[in-house]
Amino acid sequence: MELSVYKIDGSESGKKVVLPENAFGVTPNDHAIYLDVVQYLANQRQGTAKTKDRSEVAYSTKKLGRQKGGGGARHGSLKANIFVGGGRVFGPMPRSYRTKLNKKVKSLARVSALSYKAQENAIVVVEPFTMDAPKTKEFAKILSNIKAGDRKVLVILPENSTNIFLSSRNLEWANVITVDEINTYAIMNANSLVLVDGVQDIISSRVK
Repeated sequence: MELSVYKIDGSESGKKVVLPENAFGVTPNDHAIYLDVVQYLANQRQGTAKTKDRSEVAYSTKKLGRQKGGGGARHGSLKANIFVGGGRVFGPMPRSYRTKLNKKVKSLARVSALSYKAQENAIVVVEPFTMDAPKTKEFAKILSNIKAGDRKVLVILPENSTNIFLSSRNLEWANVITVDEINTYAIMNANSLVLVDGVQDIISSRVK
């Protein structure tokens, strides 16, 4: 797939790039994408949810009434789960939600996601650029000039740029990551991708 490279003012630079087939032209594997997204979201969970069971609730352990003859059920403590404020039965406990996924499956998921974006013509390639200072308005104008869209735009840089990152931080519809941070969830969650020229070759070289 051949794309024109744009300047940050929105004009074409005259250069064209061909997106590598091994990263942007494969037959997408939906199940690999599913597995990678599920793993990514699970790994974001803190796993700190906790409820108190009846051994932890602060209540008296005094027996409420005699064992027999009270006309109702037997009760030995207000800590029982059937009472308001009693202990929780089978409640969540702190645990890790992290799972493992093979590297080849993760790689297949990423290139599948990238191939979907290529099929949707949702990829824009821009010349390498820098920003002298964090300027949100200037960054938003760049995205507008290259017609990247104004809803869920993922910008992928070849290397970290503090000023570009800080410029995008106040734009809830824009996300900036480096090629080292690229993941299936970020790609699938974006409506369009903006690749800084050269990123496509780095991605291609890392395909397993």
